[in-house]
Amino acid sequence: MDLDLTSIIIPCYNQARFLGEAIESALAQTYSYCEVIVVDDGSTDNSATIAASFDRAHCLRQKNRGLGEARNAGLEVSRGDYIVFLDADDRLLPNALQDCVNSLKANPECAFVYGHVKLIGSDGSPLPTPNQVGVCDDHYLELLRHNYIWTAGAVMYRRKALESVGRFNPLANGSADFGLNILIARLSPICCSNTPVVEYRRHDESMSRDYALMLKSAVTVRRGHRKFAQGSEVHKEALETGIRSVQEDYGEKLMHVVGDRLRERNWRKAISGLTTLLRHYPRGLVKRIRRSLNSIALSLQNSWNSTKHP
Repeated sequence: MDLDLTSIIIPCYNQARFLGEAIESALAQTYSYCEVIVVDDGSTDNSATIAASFDRAHCLRQKNRGLGEARNAGLEVSRGDYIVFLDADDRLLPNALQDCVNSLKANPECAFVYGHVKLIGSDGSPLPTPNQVGVCDDHYLELLRHNYIWTAGAVMYRRKALESVGRFNPLANGSADFGLNILIARLSPICCSNTPVVEYRRHDESMSRDYALMLKSAVTVRRGHRKFAQGSEVHKEALETGIRSVQEDYGEKLMHVVGDRLRERNWRKAISGLTTLLRHYPRGLVKRIRRSLNSIALSLQNSWNSTKHP
């Protein structure tokens, strides 16, 4: 059979309670010509022990350097023609590799293929999942508007595509996979398998729940594409739409967190959150401050009126 080796790279930092399921899902693929590489990014739990319990998984250990560097380290030692980066708290569906390989072979011009996602809870039980439709035209333009590639594990890359653009930017943190995907999509065609390929786990310890980190990284990565969007009003408008979208999503959530920290008198975390908002969502912060001041003014006015006219 004419098979190409696929490398499944699983970066892990203190995700021991989920890691075994991630590895099992990688080893249970119908397309079995694959290698599984776990990168233990300085975990302080028993992640390394769990990884070592799987004979068919290779475990690479390093000091804690962050998600992007862990993915890059796994890529460095991998041998596959195709590459999948699976987060340690997610699970590949059994058909994932086969569907993605089929799509890439059918579309040799494409740098990577992405598939759809099923949501699961912390305990692995299925959650309601919004309908997903594959994008057919101008993937770069659509990625400027919104990130329709939900998670890193939904993508299979050609190794040569990764080698042509470099590696994950470790400074991009929670948006490193989006940053890499949109960079590749700007330069090369991509495609969609139009099948579910990964189960994305929602839980309280997920990086996506760190709203300050996500706001900063999501806005910073998108602002970096302003130089590419110049000269095209369509692309500029799409980019600004995308920036506003992530600002309103993560920014509004962060403001709720900052409000909680202020009520708790946790000044350090409150100031840190306010600084992030000022740098990456100033419009929303100013709007919230104005609303608060208007509310205070109205309350004072009502109090004055009730005192003046008992």
